[in-house]
Amino acid sequence: MGTRQIEFQIAADPPPRLDKALSRDVPAEENLSRTRLAKLIDEGAVLVNGAEARDPKAKVAEGTSVSITVAEAEDSHIGPEDIPLEVVFEDADLIVINKPAGMVVHPAPGSPNGTLVNALLHHCGDDLSGVGGVKRPGIVHRIDKETSGLLVVAKSDAAHHGLAAQFEAHTVERYYRAICYGVPDANDPRLRGVKGVSFEPGNIMRLTTQLARHKTDRQRQAVLFHGGRHAVTRARLVENFGNPAGLALIECWLETGRTHQIRVHMAHAGHGLVGDPVYGGKRKLAAKAFSVATSEAVRAFPRQALHAAVLGFEHPVTGENLRFEAELPEDMQKLIDQLRTPLT
Repeated sequence: MGTRQIEFQIAADPPPRLDKALSRDVPAEENLSRTRLAKLIDEGAVLVNGAEARDPKAKVAEGTSVSITVAEAEDSHIGPEDIPLEVVFEDADLIVINKPAGMVVHPAPGSPNGTLVNALLHHCGDDLSGVGGVKRPGIVHRIDKETSGLLVVAKSDAAHHGLAAQFEAHTVERYYRAICYGVPDANDPRLRGVKGVSFEPGNIMRLTTQLARHKTDRQRQAVLFHGGRHAVTRARLVENFGNPAGLALIECWLETGRTHQIRVHMAHAGHGLVGDPVYGGKRKLAAKAFSVATSEAVRAFPRQALHAAVLGFEHPVTGENLRFEAELPEDMQKLIDQLRTPLT
């Protein structure tokens, strides 16, 4: 595997630590994050005025010459595949995809190919500058296989760390649209008795629990109130359907981003998602609420009715505020149109 030399000088008023100074002054086109630079220091790949520098806290002066030896990014062990992608935005550092339902994000046992990562390796090709020293897309968040919608993926090391930091700080804007059983409402006395459920002004339902892998079913997440990981979801009613109302279109947004968070939280509140094979089930609708055709369309919906509709974040390299919206996919829109059909 080949290497390349990066040579530059420390500019005026350097930060007090070597790692911070390198992060500030290394040429931007090299796409080296502070984390990657710290690793290179530890490996002895950084020379300061010709001498090996292994202390990230060392002081460094203006005008100091720096030489960094960087291994060329290795090819990923995952193979590229020519799979069509709906690209919403792309530049040298990141790409935003509107993922279709049915596509797995990353290869795993049982899904070794046909994934978003396989597709991105083909689509991006040599544009991948390397994440952690490997030519691969940087996955910083995921949406479930049968959930559709927006996903941002890093193409460079700097973008990967910058995006990951935003997700960790919960500053990324993520709104979902979902179709659920029942109608979440602050006036529902049943919901007042559900632990972890509260309402905020504007009839916004707030779900606050801990989440962890289910003890006996490893494919499920379980709601806990001790242990696990903190999880907060908010949801508001957009439109209700049926006479009497038996289904609702809701908008959900995440304060945290845990596995299956919206699905398990809505099920905990008694408002599982239509089509969800794990948490929602196929619940029986009131006999007179919908036509036979509408009830059958709900029963036959083949996936959880969940779509990542809005994604907003700060560009990790340029600092620009970016916000993207994706229309409901055809299957969810057709179901909503059917739900709006008058009962005859």
